[in-house]
Amino acid sequence: MPRFYCPAPLHTGDVLELPPGAARHVQVLRLQPGDSITLFNHGPLWETGAADSSPGGEFEATVTQMGRNHVQVEVGVHHEVEREAVRAVHLAVVMPANERMDWLVEKATELGVASIQPLISERSVLRLSGERADKKVAHWQSVAVSACEQCGGNRVPSVHAVAPLAQWLRGLAPSSGQGAHGARLLLSLREGSRTLRDWTADNAKASAVFLSGPEGGLSSHEEEVAVASGFSAVSLGARVLRAETAALTALALLA
Repeated sequence: MPRFYCPAPLHTGDVLELPPGAARHVQVLRLQPGDSITLFNHGPLWETGAADSSPGGEFEATVTQMGRNHVQVEVGVHHEVEREAVRAVHLAVVMPANERMDWLVEKATELGVASIQPLISERSVLRLSGERADKKVAHWQSVAVSACEQCGGNRVPSVHAVAPLAQWLRGLAPSSGQGAHGARLLLSLREGSRTLRDWTADNAKASAVFLSGPEGGLSSHEEEVAVASGFSAVSLGARVLRAETAALTALALLA
């Protein structure tokens, strides 16, 4: 059954119009009145007190009207189903170049990431600011929505505004390894780093912020600043992975 993110209050028996993005998708699929779809509404495009009181999960719905520019549905039975990761992992990642960030956002969403913080570091190839950065973040947010619709997740991760690494670290609350989002982990090649696999074995469900650098890693100075901000260095083992592969491997281990 096709699934659609609908950032609005959902209650059984309601009749409502789908938001433009979902409506276009329904039209592309050539659905007709009487066809069934699934709706869910937890995500960054609708973060209000009302959203917090939403039952979550997902709803059955039936298409009732198809217009040139709108699609009307009737909300049906609610299902208390969640397919989220065991732990909440907030990925802070220095953006890879070209289309790799799109791929990273898509796959990270499929793996159940809780949020994504795009960063710029000393060795960044991709540097975004101003309107260009805002457009990219909006695009990545739509990629996350589409990935959630496809994979069965009912909670769309937030893609935060692009920030320089140093500025983002300064904005974190003081910590000695535990912050508002749990443990702080830094992907590092430095000798003596504990493997992430060992860390997960000792911290079965602990939430975490995972900081991953660009191709070539963070500079020594950036790593020191991160450690001073409460991050613990962890590694993925002996192999050196591409930046986007490393971030996704870490998410898979933490899931």
